[in-house]
Amino acid sequence: MTDKNTSYSAAGEVGSVRMRRTRLQRTWVELKKAPPTAIIGLVVIVFYIVLALFAPLIAPYGEAEVLPNPYAPWSSDHWLGTDQIGRDLLSRLIYGARNTIGIAFLTTLLAFLIGGALGLVAAINRSWLDQLLSRGVDVLMAIPSLIFALMLLSIVGPSAGSLIIIIAVLDSTRVFRVTRAVAINVAVMEYVEAAVLRGEGLGWIMRREILPNIMPPLVAEFGLRFCFVFLTIAALSFLGVGIQPPTADWGTMVRETANLIQFAKFDLRAGVTPLLPAGAIALLTVAVNFVVDWFLHKTSGIRDEQ
Repeated sequence: MTDKNTSYSAAGEVGSVRMRRTRLQRTWVELKKAPPTAIIGLVVIVFYIVLALFAPLIAPYGEAEVLPNPYAPWSSDHWLGTDQIGRDLLSRLIYGARNTIGIAFLTTLLAFLIGGALGLVAAINRSWLDQLLSRGVDVLMAIPSLIFALMLLSIVGPSAGSLIIIIAVLDSTRVFRVTRAVAINVAVMEYVEAAVLRGEGLGWIMRREILPNIMPPLVAEFGLRFCFVFLTIAALSFLGVGIQPPTADWGTMVRETANLIQFAKFDLRAGVTPLLPAGAIALLTVAVNFVVDWFLHKTSGIRDEQ
């Protein structure tokens, strides 16, 4: 009996290994078919993720380490110079990837947890709860999100926690509308009605019947929503109510080095300095959009022209 159990477990492990290999092979085949824009987007995203994960190992100086020479020019010691108090700009640019991208990802994830869950509940429970949630979302969406976020952050004070919660709640309204719209079409299917008649709970129906069938548009929306959240956080930091010093952030870096643009006619490299964090923001946004466009094309069922 023990030998049979051992053989069954060994066969199961071999089967799981084969399945993983098959998935990897399919993924590789899909990547080889991807357009150049998607490949460029994936390379840029992976590069940013590596910077964010290994920032302490890659950065030549500390995130908030103050060096003797403020506004030092580009050199072998400081490849991008230093800022107004002597912090190495290359190091802060690298650490900014961890802080800006990390906070934007957590904010987007929280927005999807809130908006996605409420959108699924509203799509399944088409009663007064659906009307209540929909009208509440309409009220929040009628207020410009950036102005509303500025007001709330001015009241509660700027911090990473309050920034994540406020932007996530405001952005969850968009996620709610998208999730509800795509989930309604699935909630009226016969297999969902059969699950309701079997007495399955709301959570089970959401996880097992509806969510797997609406994942492609939600994944694409996650990428687009990440871009909007990313830009919102950078804008708030530029205005001084986002990520606070000494934490490195690309929006804050643009604001702190913006006055160097007027010295471009004397030192071109100094004038380019504020454009570096701005370019990092723009490059990631474009890369994510490239990947999202490719993913939407692959999940739409439209075949490539031969």
